Amino acid sequence: MSSVFDHVPNRSNTRSYKWDQSEKLFGNPNILPLWVADMDFESPPAVKKAIESRAAQGIYGYTVMPDEGWDAITGWFSRRHQWPIQKSWLSTVTGVVTALSLAVELFTEPGGAVILQSPVYYPFYDVIKMNGRQVAANPLLHHNGRYEMDYAHLEKLMQEGAKLLLLCSPHNPGGRVWEREELVKLGELCRKYGVIIMSDEIHADMTYPGHKHIPIASISPELAEITVTAIAPTKTFNLPGLPAAFMVTPNPELKRKIDYRIKTLSLHMTGFFSPDMILAAYNESEAWLDELLVYLKSNLDFAVDYLHRHLPAVKPMVPESTYLLWVDCRGLGLDVAGLKDLMYHKAQVAFNEGSTYGPEGKGFLRINLACPRATLQEGLARFAEAASALAGSKTE
Repeated sequence: MSSVFDHVPNRSNTRSYKWDQSEKLFGNPNILPLWVADMDFESPPAVKKAIESRAAQGIYGYTVMPDEGWDAITGWFSRRHQWPIQKSWLSTVTGVVTALSLAVELFTEPGGAVILQSPVYYPFYDVIKMNGRQVAANPLLHHNGRYEMDYAHLEKLMQEGAKLLLLCSPHNPGGRVWEREELVKLGELCRKYGVIIMSDEIHADMTYPGHKHIPIASISPELAEITVTAIAPTKTFNLPGLPAAFMVTPNPELKRKIDYRIKTLSLHMTGFFSPDMILAAYNESEAWLDELLVYLKSNLDFAVDYLHRHLPAVKPMVPESTYLLWVDCRGLGLDVAGLKDLMYHKAQVAFNEGSTYGPEGKGFLRINLACPRATLQEGLARFAEAASALAGSKTE
């Protein structure tokens, strides 16, 4: 049975970072891009209609978020995640990475250590280093086909003086949905050592059956007081080109610092399309999301099965959330340069190369599953064929 998500759009020559930068970034104009985390699906019809209606007004002036916009946000997180946030906890920012950078700047001192759990989304490293702080890496443990936290090492970093933890929840690139017990233990350590948690939860809505995303700030009032959460509709509804994200904390002192810095940078104004986009997404597009998740799960199952059958030397880490598949390619016996050459030149496909997520990602690839099945199958076939040919040439 066909799905609306089976439609293959032509994104070439649309100023798409994902599709129109292949020659510049990879040295090959014929790349099939399955890397950067936006989706090759149209956004929900209600969102498209709302944006078109807003654009048709013809005057693109300064914009404010109406009360019903705030209600849409709080209603969504109460309904989907059982997290009853309040309007007064929300601060508007342009994006989640902006939120991470602000947290590093506001809650640490120059030269101070900031904890991240590697491998992790590469801007985590950027916002630490570019703000003049030191990366305190807490490598995740690769156990039974998934990542787990190393609490003993984490506590050591806190004992050494780190005062901010950047949490990726759900985890990108590994796809872990952290369980309540894991988050409670993490939170206990943070409270013990006075560590603030900056939690990137942009993938919260992209969770597969059998798993439940738990906002870490929802666990207890005490944990909420030391947590700032970054949320956004942009990943969920495929809107990454439109600025709309929020920092959430009930702690008035943390929020005061956030709001003051946002104002000094003049980041406090709402984007022109944001209210209409948020209302249409959170109030009218829930059924679209549920259908999308079914399609993504089928793509995930297809990709894992395809790799098992056609390229058994690689080992996919089955995600519990996100539309990103983290694949262990160390069995191919290639270094970073060899893996890039295999992708970009022999297979002519672009996945994300794993070392950009930290040393623990070396030998891994991240595949974007949020595309029509035909596109996904073509990308996997190109890669499997090229990798198999390479393996065959090594044995001759």
